[in-house]
Amino acid sequence: MRDPRDIAAYARTARLYVADPAAMCVWRVSPDGADIQLWLTWSPSDTFTPRALSVTSSRLLVTPYSGKQLRQFDTAGGDELRRVRLPDYMVPMHAVESPTGTFVVGHHNAQLDKFQVSEVNTKGQVLRQFSGSLGWPVHIAIDSQGHILVVDYGNRRILLLDDQLALRRVILDEHQLNDQRPLHLCYVEQSGQLLVGLVGLGGSNSVAVFDVLQR
Repeated sequence: MRDPRDIAAYARTARLYVADPAAMCVWRVSPDGADIQLWLTWSPSDTFTPRALSVTSSRLLVTPYSGKQLRQFDTAGGDELRRVRLPDYMVPMHAVESPTGTFVVGHHNAQLDKFQVSEVNTKGQVLRQFSGSLGWPVHIAIDSQGHILVVDYGNRRILLLDDQLALRRVILDEHQLNDQRPLHLCYVEQSGQLLVGLVGLGGSNSVAVFDVLQR
């Protein structure tokens, strides 16, 4: 691997999926790291460079560094299932599929020069948006009820939105994160645990585990 930037896990296949933008590919890796396969790859002529990943319902969703198009693949064979064309003003950072089959995207709005979280349908049409003083919504997770957890990197916090993209509460603030910046997250719904990848002063990286069981 040349530049592993994001990782997603899928329990049913017991495999990890790793985005490697420098190699323009996605790797599939066994949990013990013994089996590493070049799973998805793009040619240099293709402007689609993988940035972030998410897995839901046996489907892998890939968010690009550049371009306005999400791509979805079958986790078993790697067959492409869907392309979702996003509005021209969206610069996507991370996207997840909702339980209803729509897509929730953290992005920069180039027209308004602000950060947003938007829900789009399979045609890329915007259904609703959240614009509440976000600073780099770099990673998103979603539970089975459609509740959305947002990494607000710039403001050093984790937000909880409902299925209509309305703010419910701040789950973790800068004090709880010890003034470190959250970069990635993984929500384990069964246990209510939230794993947060953190960037500290001097570039020190760590993973913190929080109990955020929703009631």
